[in-house]
Amino acid sequence: MGLMIDVADTCLSDEDKAILANPNVVGLILFAKNLQDPAQVRSLSDSVRVINPNIVIGIDQEGGRVARLRDGFTKLPAMGAIGKVYDTDPAFAKRLGQAVGYVLACEVLAVGVDMSFAPVLDIDNGSLVIGDRAFHRLPNVCIALSDAVIDGMTKAGMATTGKHFPGHGTAVNDSHINDACDNRSFDEIWASDLSVFVANLSQLSALMPAHVVFSQIDDKPAGFSRVWLQDIIRHKLGFDGVLFSDDLSMKAAQIAGDMPKRVQLALTAGCDVALICNDRQGVIQTLACMDTIPQTGRLAIVKANLPSWQGSLLATCEQGFGDYTAMRQIVTAFMSNG
Repeated sequence: MGLMIDVADTCLSDEDKAILANPNVVGLILFAKNLQDPAQVRSLSDSVRVINPNIVIGIDQEGGRVARLRDGFTKLPAMGAIGKVYDTDPAFAKRLGQAVGYVLACEVLAVGVDMSFAPVLDIDNGSLVIGDRAFHRLPNVCIALSDAVIDGMTKAGMATTGKHFPGHGTAVNDSHINDACDNRSFDEIWASDLSVFVANLSQLSALMPAHVVFSQIDDKPAGFSRVWLQDIIRHKLGFDGVLFSDDLSMKAAQIAGDMPKRVQLALTAGCDVALICNDRQGVIQTLACMDTIPQTGRLAIVKANLPSWQGSLLATCEQGFGDYTAMRQIVTAFMSNG
């Protein structure tokens, strides 16, 4: 258990190094501000591991509009674009989904990053922040395509994270900038949004709960709720993977109080890792309040076996992943024709 934080630039400051060496910092998340090209990203990742060899490095590389790795990396479609293909050609859509998952994972691993927080398992049902980040409006299509993407990521050796549990796709407000609420019953959620997570659960390494209040289940956002994290995820569903909070700097997380209180509530409710993004003072304040947290070993689930850097992204992927060239051809052909 502990914190996943960010850093401000493309290389580490002395303050970054001191914070990353703190035993309660177990993860680093990268953003566009940290990235220039594949060689620089690998250098940054390697420098982080000199300071903290056990750290988990993550990134949001979903495809479409949520893709932090751009310059020098394969352009990936939004998951909603794969969903549109499914409407006319389900078999090709599943092949494309597997190829996207494989290429995504290969390129992220090649630059020294353990995991992408993917796939999005929400349904496209009116949310202002989800939209084409979701595969489709229909749960059964989301299940089929997410299974393909997960298969591709897993074949490349990457852990998978289903988000945003139990589903952000029907809560209209963007929880980054507003409070978000879903007033449906548990049975309604179970039959739609949640069914996508349940279908994929045995293949997932981690879950990320939504900063959404499901008012008929609990008065707290899912990421702060023992009902969701303990009673439902751990006990009802029997999931024993890693639970990452969503970014605790988001507007919908502020209901819990200042940053140290948000972290305490998330970890106490059942999250293994609390994410604090773009809030260095919040990180410093939180670490100052924390005793050293014993580690359970659960984070080992999401640590990757990284390939050796071969001087370029292409060479590293071609030498480290046997199906990379063929899978990448599927993705690039689709993007060229799209």
